[in-house]
Amino acid sequence: MSSRMSNDPPGTFDSPLVAAELPRARAQRRLTDIEFSLFAAIGRPRTVPPGETIFRKGERGHTMFVVESGEIHLEFGDGLPRKLIGAREFFGELALFIGDHTRVASASAVAPTRVCVVDNALFDSILEREPRLLARFMRRSFAYLVASEQQLIEHLKRRNEDLIATLHSLRQTQTLLSAANTLVRTDELTGLINRRGLYQFLETLDRGSASERQLALLLIDLDRFKEVNDELGHLAGDQALRIVAGLLAEHAGEGDLCCRLGGDEFALLMQLDHRDELETRSARIVASVRGLRLPPPHQMLFLSVSVGASFCDADADWSTWYSHADRALYEAKAEGGDGWRLRSIPNL
Repeated sequence: MSSRMSNDPPGTFDSPLVAAELPRARAQRRLTDIEFSLFAAIGRPRTVPPGETIFRKGERGHTMFVVESGEIHLEFGDGLPRKLIGAREFFGELALFIGDHTRVASASAVAPTRVCVVDNALFDSILEREPRLLARFMRRSFAYLVASEQQLIEHLKRRNEDLIATLHSLRQTQTLLSAANTLVRTDELTGLINRRGLYQFLETLDRGSASERQLALLLIDLDRFKEVNDELGHLAGDQALRIVAGLLAEHAGEGDLCCRLGGDEFALLMQLDHRDELETRSARIVASVRGLRLPPPHQMLFLSVSVGASFCDADADWSTWYSHADRALYEAKAEGGDGWRLRSIPNL
């Protein structure tokens, strides 16, 4: 196996294949300031003297490591080039991404090294607190893993067992990435798209289709929701939110987006074939919620909503759309709720 030349800069090797791919790979593996601070704050510190092995190839892994200072060598064997992991870089992440992962390399310190150790429980706590940051970190990590696995496949073409295991790991990481993206975009209580998911949808929305279909926005608020929480408790309030969310999802048509903006406020972004659909669908939602009931023992509670409706100008942004619909919602609330109001927009 080739070793790093004594006059090479840190992080380079005399293997042409690794040297060609290393700059991009090291950039993907290097943590941002926020990521490094977050892992360093929650990870368990560990000092590793030169020559000490952190884990061996074939062992079951349950932790990821972040290098605070020093250097770690990953030795893969089978004639594969080794990798050098330096300060502010991480390794062993597959143990957290897919769980109970068999280590594919041995890791040992080549200099006095300080690492922080992150286990599944710590990683899950960050995922709950900072899902968007962790999704970006995982997306970049998967890109690095895919590139590394592609290189590994080239070396192991003649070894069918290793190739199958590699492809299986890739499928698992892709599934986890999809789950992480869903977590970032979904409201945990109702299962609807959340505000982040709405903004992602708006970024990809083809507003040029407005010439064929009219875009409209409904803002929906539960009436007297604070009273429900105060008198019946938050569990009853959560039930009410889930029931209304399920009904709104049923009223969403093809091309529509139903989301929970927060609290008891929902939004339904609709694409209409005819302008008079807006009044019909608004009235239908109000009437449908009026017939909803909570499960026992709160079945006597009558639910109702107020709806503010507005057409969307394709040349305006979300804040303008929201402002118009919110004014209509205010009017519906001011008249006692359990109804809807349409905000007329000039030139639409």
